Amino acid sequence: MKNNPFIGTGVALITPFNDDYSVDYQSLRNIVDYTLQNGADFLVALGTTSEAPTMNADEKTKVTKTIIETANGRCPILLGMGGNNTSALIDSIRNQDFKGIDGILSVVPYYNKPNQRGMKAHFLHVADVSPIPVVLYNVPGRVGVNLQAATTVELAKHPNIIAVKEASGNLQQIMEILRDKPSDFTVLSGDDGITQPMMALGAKGVISVAANGYPKPFCEMVHKMLEGKEKEALPLHYKMLKMNGLIFADGNPAGIKALMAHEGLCKNVLRLPLVPVSDNVRQDIENEYDNNLK
Repeated sequence: MKNNPFIGTGVALITPFNDDYSVDYQSLRNIVDYTLQNGADFLVALGTTSEAPTMNADEKTKVTKTIIETANGRCPILLGMGGNNTSALIDSIRNQDFKGIDGILSVVPYYNKPNQRGMKAHFLHVADVSPIPVVLYNVPGRVGVNLQAATTVELAKHPNIIAVKEASGNLQQIMEILRDKPSDFTVLSGDDGITQPMMALGAKGVISVAANGYPKPFCEMVHKMLEGKEKEALPLHYKMLKMNGLIFADGNPAGIKALMAHEGLCKNVLRLPLVPVSDNVRQDIENEYDNNLK
């Protein structure tokens, strides 16, 4: 039986930057504390939301270490480790220091568009080599290909593949995975806006962007769903519905950073090729937060 520590609300942590684009490690520590104090169940280091593609190797190591040290055993930690060169990814896994890391989040290979057989072979290699459990990450809008339900279900039989972060937004596909998966395999939402309906269908949590900026209501909603209190969770879902859209209206993590800058949690700074949201979107985000979520 697989043991999955990644249940409930996982926060795909942003990386705060200073005005000179250096990493703001103090704000990162503050954000880790803020999310955990407001109900987060686990943290994701170096996910897409972290702007990991724009960080060098030393920064990635230091960011990961900062998250581990600040969390200080209070929650499980999932480390983003994906790539579109299988052999290079295998080398990275073999050379990675996994002290303090409880699992890896590995995205479907991007840009070179493997077919289902290629994706399956890639993830089986990763799962065979990884000394810690693997969570699959399906996000066709970013990578250009979709990990189909049947392929996910096949991969779910591997003893070291414990969950999937499903960000396809395709409820039909998600329901097929939930119907056919092994009982000890977990489905996590990869879309903040449909976390509640996905959990109503059988998902066990989320890897969330939103919970960086408004963790308290988001974590409360997820916990209510885990407890079977759907009638209490539903008003929270609708309370956050508009904001869950606004934070992605001009790209991620630009939207959530605009909100978090408004809250004083970080500066509104991103590294190119990403840029801050437009003034109109920023104003909409600030107004929605002040009026409904503050």
